[in-house]
Amino acid sequence: MSDPHSLRQPSMLDASIPIVALIAMLAAAVTFFGDNSSYGPNQIALLASMGIAIIIGLKNGATWVEIDKAIVKGISLSLSAILILLSVGALIGTWLLSGTVPTMIYYGLKILDPTWFYAASCIICGVVAMSIGSSWTTAATIGVALLGIAQGLGLSPEITAGAVISGAYFGDKISPLSETTNLAPAVAGSELFAHIRYMLWTTVPSIITALILFVILGLTETATASDNSIAVLNDQLASQFHLSIFNLIPLVVLLGLAIKKVPAFPAVSIGALMGALWAILFQQDLIARLSADGLDAMTANVTVVWSAFYDGVAIETGNDELNKLLSGGGMASMLNTIWLIMCALSFGAVLEHLGMLRKFVNVILKSAKSTGSLIASTVCTCIGTNLITADQYMSIVMPGRMYKEEYQRRDLDPVVLSRTLEDSGTVTSVLVPWNTCGAYHSGVLGIATGDYFMYCFFNLISPLMTLAFGFLGIKIAKLTKSESENIEK
Repeated sequence: MSDPHSLRQPSMLDASIPIVALIAMLAAAVTFFGDNSSYGPNQIALLASMGIAIIIGLKNGATWVEIDKAIVKGISLSLSAILILLSVGALIGTWLLSGTVPTMIYYGLKILDPTWFYAASCIICGVVAMSIGSSWTTAATIGVALLGIAQGLGLSPEITAGAVISGAYFGDKISPLSETTNLAPAVAGSELFAHIRYMLWTTVPSIITALILFVILGLTETATASDNSIAVLNDQLASQFHLSIFNLIPLVVLLGLAIKKVPAFPAVSIGALMGALWAILFQQDLIARLSADGLDAMTANVTVVWSAFYDGVAIETGNDELNKLLSGGGMASMLNTIWLIMCALSFGAVLEHLGMLRKFVNVILKSAKSTGSLIASTVCTCIGTNLITADQYMSIVMPGRMYKEEYQRRDLDPVVLSRTLEDSGTVTSVLVPWNTCGAYHSGVLGIATGDYFMYCFFNLISPLMTLAFGFLGIKIAKLTKSESENIEK
């Protein structure tokens, strides 16, 4: 192992070259491959840019052994997310087979009005996410069903995805059960409920603005599906599945487990297993149709349900629109997302280990003279960390560690930092295609990040709102003299 003192800090040029290379290659990937860029081209861009960063690091005295350890450590951060992704894929597959998702679509088509659908979707996802503290679980359950309803109503799946994500992140952001909501005050040194109360000043105006925009879109967009076509679609759903309110029990159980703060992986896995059990109990006719000819009932149940776990389901109805609604899921459907996450985290880990990220922050701090510019610097750093490290937790932890001392030096209450971290780090992670959150939601919802990006109104407005509050000096909490002295001690 090399002597740590022999390692040279990267120059600004050193730090910039991998970033510029990544941006150029990602742009080329989109140009040449379009929506398919996330299915391999982006991964190659990330790995190639990582290779450039490694070469620069070796030039500056790093060793391959150290870099390799950093890559392994970076990938290890994603292992929990990977397990959750695999369990979510299994859950979608078994919930399609069990009739849980089709039942939500069936009743949703009967209840939800196209005019208010986008706003209602946002509110529903917000309430669910606030109750369970997870935007991921909300998107994989309620979000998938709402997209199915949108297709049934002839509404835009891209806008629906934006509404689902906006609501899910709003609820997640203000829920005391959320990991990020607990992480931000822990890093910044503020108290959890003080943090949540302080966030409301920027979060409430952001979600209200988003809802207004969704209402406007709902009023201006004409649903292409007639009442007759919706009725036909519901009849076709009823012909494929045994539909009953009891099919929603796996959803109720999963939400209950989430509220009880059962970790995501076991909770979602239990939900997937319940979906499999419900399929066996209530969907025997469907299982018989999906099984190979000549199989006995027991073998058919085993093979079809087993397949739903790893390969999802594909139901042929003679209606292409309905086929799309009823097909998907399985662990295999998440493998590309996992590939993207691993490549992105490897790239971010190398840049952090070689000191390239800190180089940018040090330069930024030199120009952050006012409180508004300090908050703006924090916002830019959080967004940049989301882009580079591809992980929402890193976008909270790294800027939080980097700026905490500076906020204290300027006698700013820790809630100012924790709010800024959430307003910019948490909510923008889902807007980056190679970020764990962006890749996850794109994979689960089946909508490319670039397609739903412009409709994630809450996620786009939140960082702008915190910038406005910072530069206008609105609700910028200061430490009292005694509080400042206690922190110094």
